[in-house]
Amino acid sequence: MPESPQCGPDPNHPHPMDGFPQVGFLKPLIDRPNVEIGEYTYYDDPVAGPERFLERCVRYHFEHLGDRLVIGRYCAIAAGVQFIMNGANHRLDGFSTYPFAIFGKGWEDPGHDWASGSRGHTVIGNDVWIGTEAMILPGVTIGDGAIIGSRAVVASDVPAYGIAVGNPARTVKRRFDEATVDRLLDIAWWAWPAEKVTANLAAIRGADLAALEQASN
Repeated sequence: MPESPQCGPDPNHPHPMDGFPQVGFLKPLIDRPNVEIGEYTYYDDPVAGPERFLERCVRYHFEHLGDRLVIGRYCAIAAGVQFIMNGANHRLDGFSTYPFAIFGKGWEDPGHDWASGSRGHTVIGNDVWIGTEAMILPGVTIGDGAIIGSRAVVASDVPAYGIAVGNPARTVKRRFDEATVDRLLDIAWWAWPAEKVTANLAAIRGADLAALEQASN
């Protein structure tokens, strides 16, 4: 029998690149109820490897606060990216921001609502590229197809196909005009099965919008 045609790497294999253990698909490596990561999203860390993504990149993420980190499919995450979650927030309504209650031993605050200062879930769309040592603050939403520059500090939402750089990060431009962005979001190629993505790679890589729309029908 003829071999079946290849349709890209196995998304359930944590190390998709032979000889490059520093690159790993995160979905098969992550098992935490408050973290959701889509297929083919990878993290590249030449020092610690992708296995330590949660330990090194997701900070102050405590289940009792209820916030989630959601990252879509086909995202590229460079080394040292930091997702700062709501557990990093301190109270601002008193004279001190010092977190006395977390130490206990007489400093407890049983009536405090720990989730009261939450800024919500952190949501990263599909096909997002996040540069080296970028920092994503709590409650931020980054749209599909966006690019986050190296060492950017993202404190507010980034639109689909936006390019955000700086500290604080600002969206300096959109990768495509608004009409093209709307058409790309309607196509949503990242939700296609691997076989269909593979068959249309020339259009995806070559920016052939008409071909993608035809394939999506």
